[in-house]
Amino acid sequence: MTAPGIRDGQDVEDLDVEEVLALVKDDNGPTRPAGGGSPAPAASPAPGEHHDAHPPHAHKARHHATPWAEARTIAARAARSATRRTPVSVTLGDALGLTLAAPLTALTDLPSFDTSAMDGWAVAGPGPWAVRDEGVLAGHAEPAPLIDGEAVRIATGARIPPDTTAVLRSEHGRTDEKNRLHPTREIQHGQDIRPRGQECRSGDLLLPTGAVVTPAVLGLAAAAGYDTLAAVPRPRVELLVLGDELLTEGRPHDGLIRDALGPMLPPWLRALGAEVVALRRLGDDAEALHQALTTSEADLIVTTGGTAAGPVDHVHPVLRRIGADLLVDGVKVRPGHPMLLARIRDDQHLVGLPGNPLAAVSGLLTLAEPLLRALAARPAPEPYALPLRDAIHGHPQDTRLVPVVLRGDHAVPLHYNGPAMLRGIAAADALAVVPPGGARSGQETEMLDLPWAAAGVESCFT
Repeated sequence: MTAPGIRDGQDVEDLDVEEVLALVKDDNGPTRPAGGGSPAPAASPAPGEHHDAHPPHAHKARHHATPWAEARTIAARAARSATRRTPVSVTLGDALGLTLAAPLTALTDLPSFDTSAMDGWAVAGPGPWAVRDEGVLAGHAEPAPLIDGEAVRIATGARIPPDTTAVLRSEHGRTDEKNRLHPTREIQHGQDIRPRGQECRSGDLLLPTGAVVTPAVLGLAAAAGYDTLAAVPRPRVELLVLGDELLTEGRPHDGLIRDALGPMLPPWLRALGAEVVALRRLGDDAEALHQALTTSEADLIVTTGGTAAGPVDHVHPVLRRIGADLLVDGVKVRPGHPMLLARIRDDQHLVGLPGNPLAAVSGLLTLAEPLLRALAARPAPEPYALPLRDAIHGHPQDTRLVPVVLRGDHAVPLHYNGPAMLRGIAAADALAVVPPGGARSGQETEMLDLPWAAAGVESCFT
């Protein structure tokens, strides 16, 4: 049943507290908020999000919520102001996705000796040439020098014999019955020879500090003589899943629902460059949460659910109890506005995600992504915008994050984009950042890429 005044498909979370109070009526009594202790007809409490019938300071919290773009800036700055993280030495096999903590300088000339760029013959002087019986292969010691009028078979990557004039490609020469080599086209001095140091000289700067280690960087580092790299370590993340109503297997039953965030968030965090050191399910237990926060050694703690003001929403009380500094308490974004960011210590932060799945994704990309990026010293992606194929309804005051697929030069909004839904984001390439008031068809709209859309599902999670 849809509450009076709410459009089909519109979620109560898309409305202000004042709007909910005005719209949701009890047929047998006074107005009460949706999602409260006694469910209103419009909606029941969201999984992992608990609300009192009259949340304390609801209006005040709404007015002090942080604008979406500002919240992302605060998250990035919070990480940059943390205690400097000590670089680590990692093998090339473990360095993919890390950020260089020191410049990559060549440890050798590249190539380190004159090499053949092609299969063919190394020749000396003008042709035709007498061909030696033995050939020159890659990986062998330096061959004997050539004399004018002499040629030798050579493989790609093999060392060039001293006094070689050029390399004649296999398809550009022919041999006669006397084993003499004749060119079938004009040959230039130095042709198809890669001279020593052509790419770089020992000591040359190849990449600066702060470069992200890609597969190509690994190849360059290996070619330049490296076995290990100095890198910024992956941020360590501990994930705490809250909520007594969550099942870890089987179908929902008896008021219990499947935990979608436990399976989804660890690989997503890894795709954002984190090392997930623990996944713990704590239920709705304030003491267990307190114990987890005060003993964790992670750089970032991520909690799911419990960020509202209901009777079993323990995140705020526990943060106050341990003296954490609340940097962001609510964000003007839908879904996900009850998200929060706190500093527990100078070198440790907590991101509190709402319990609704798509709202949690919103919090992940709003607060956790910029914080993890800054902790890993990764550069921010270049912002970009695409026109929308269809209009997107907006919230009057808040930014909306809406799943879209990218088709050519435009973005197509997806349905099933309510706070509790994952069907839209599961098919999405990006999230459209819809400004307050909405976006019309054809309007250029900022896009947030999803990590697997650019890197491929398997590679970005490994």
